[in-house]
Amino acid sequence: MTEVPEHLRKRAEEAKAKAAAKAAAAAGGDATETTPAAAPAASGGDAAGASKIPAHLLERSKSARDKAAGGGGTATALAEKPSGGVPVIAAGGPPPLVTGPGGHTQRLLTVVKSGSIQDVKATPQDKVHTWPHLLVVEFGAALLCTAFTLLFSVWVNAPFLELANFNQTPNPSKAPWYFLGLQEMLTMFHPMVAGVMVPGMGLFVLGAAPFIDKNPSNKPEDRKFAIAIMTVHLMFWATLVMIGSFFRGPGFNFVFPWNKGIFFDL
Repeated sequence: MTEVPEHLRKRAEEAKAKAAAKAAAAAGGDATETTPAAAPAASGGDAAGASKIPAHLLERSKSARDKAAGGGGTATALAEKPSGGVPVIAAGGPPPLVTGPGGHTQRLLTVVKSGSIQDVKATPQDKVHTWPHLLVVEFGAALLCTAFTLLFSVWVNAPFLELANFNQTPNPSKAPWYFLGLQEMLTMFHPMVAGVMVPGMGLFVLGAAPFIDKNPSNKPEDRKFAIAIMTVHLMFWATLVMIGSFFRGPGFNFVFPWNKGIFFDL
């Protein structure tokens, strides 16, 4: 349903009130009635009791009362003033039919919806500019990480070991924990497969995941594909790191830590 603007509603109410006042004044009685012959005399000054009702409305109300009383006639004699004003009706005749432009006797108030003329609201969009909405947040995160690393290195010493002796290789020789996954795969696959193909395929799948799963929702139940891909990646890599850290002993052989101990240093 179309909502009518407030100013048009007020205008329509004022027009209705004026029409009701005119109708009540026309049917009020003979106390305020003024004939066309007496109209010029009444308009000559500001005397008290002068009526502001047009003559044709007074004649129309008088004719309607005469017809209701049974004394109305059928003959109508119209005479127009020399000045081209309101037509004068002979006594006993019905009032003239007042018409508007084109001969219409009714007015039509057209209500135009404001939204069809002007659009006051911009169309909502789900996209923002990379700068500054995204890059400012990433730059702030980078500054926080750099400050944390700096403060951590000031107050906490790095766990350095003794100087390396090239005549004595430590057994087992393990890479840092973040590379133990690759070292663990080297024990099971060819270096080309373990060092190039498997990591390359993993990075490709992770990079293609945003283009495969384009769901903009932030709810976990709506992002099953993305969550599944990331979970598989983390579990696969975490398993390899844990095996290389705690289940590899001298000669990088498989051992149980509760039997042989833990051969792992940070």
